[in-house]
Amino acid sequence: MNRREYLKLAGVAAVAPLALVDSNSAAAAEPAKVETSLKRLNLRHTWTTTMSSSEYRETVQVHYSKEGISGYGEGAPIVRYKEYPEAAQKAIEAIAGQITVGDPFEYRKLLRQIREALGPGQHAAMAAVDIAIFDWVGKKLDVPLYRLLGIDPKDAPITDFSIGIDTPEITRQKTLEAADFPVLKVKVGLKTDEPTIEAVRSVTKKPIRVDANEGWTDKEEAIRKINWLESQGIEYVEQPMPAHMLEETRYVRSKVHLPIYADEACTDASMIPKLVEAYDGINVKLDKSGGILEAIRWIEIARALNLKVMLGCMVSSSCTVTAAAHISPLVDHADLDGNLLVANDPWRGVRVDKGRLILPTGPGLGLTPA
Repeated sequence: MNRREYLKLAGVAAVAPLALVDSNSAAAAEPAKVETSLKRLNLRHTWTTTMSSSEYRETVQVHYSKEGISGYGEGAPIVRYKEYPEAAQKAIEAIAGQITVGDPFEYRKLLRQIREALGPGQHAAMAAVDIAIFDWVGKKLDVPLYRLLGIDPKDAPITDFSIGIDTPEITRQKTLEAADFPVLKVKVGLKTDEPTIEAVRSVTKKPIRVDANEGWTDKEEAIRKINWLESQGIEYVEQPMPAHMLEETRYVRSKVHLPIYADEACTDASMIPKLVEAYDGINVKLDKSGGILEAIRWIEIARALNLKVMLGCMVSSSCTVTAAAHISPLVDHADLDGNLLVANDPWRGVRVDKGRLILPTGPGLGLTPA
């Protein structure tokens, strides 16, 4: 019995399935496309760290389409790493042809080729393409990204909520607004550190992590401040000194009890072994590593060196933050709240319930338009 006879016996018109096959064939025949755009993300509060103060952040968005399926990615270039949104967009557009000719199912090979084509210094651009490719593969296979990667979403850690540098009064207000989060992350690194922490402690006793963003340039000052922070119930300190002051940070670590995590001091996988004597852990971000695949490699290298791992983010939309959330079960701590700082997030993805990351169950990243 041939296919047409079977369909007739089943009472199904042959023309409809044949039309469907033709439609699928047409979609499969369409060449892959890469489109980019810049998205300005307006912030709910002025975001201030030791490096800058801003009302908005600009990210580069990537739309990768093939066979009628769309994958979306995002990168957040920042000046600290000499990366800029317009330059990232141009870099992606310059190699769009190389992206579209590759096989996304061979993503390890394809992403390596894209990284080489983009060249050094385009980590955020690489992250945007990487995320879009993974989103496409997950959608094509109809599985969430965490399942594609063999990760159990129930192991996702609690994320903290970040509070930027501000006046004590506004800091107290921000702390109250974060009442649903069981853990806070507070930006420090200026002369106002003590009043900032005291303002937070005046309204909550919940655990706090601090990020100095390279703000303490004197090792004795760093020791004094970290020891004081220990008395305030702080869990750990992120990047207390400038990234290049590795020996000074190693000395500070020998004089304090709080764990110290590297952020700006860790911008490449090759740097991780050099950090072992100065830091207790590293902060992995998709925009620093250049996407999901490389972030997982960073995590595995850190684990092999007995370093703790936190998974952070830039100020980004739910696109990047959701992508990071899919691999968050692999780390010790999560700082995935960049999307919660944004007033005009174009996506809905990972949710947070009292600090717990709830991963979407849809295919790929599981994003839906906001």
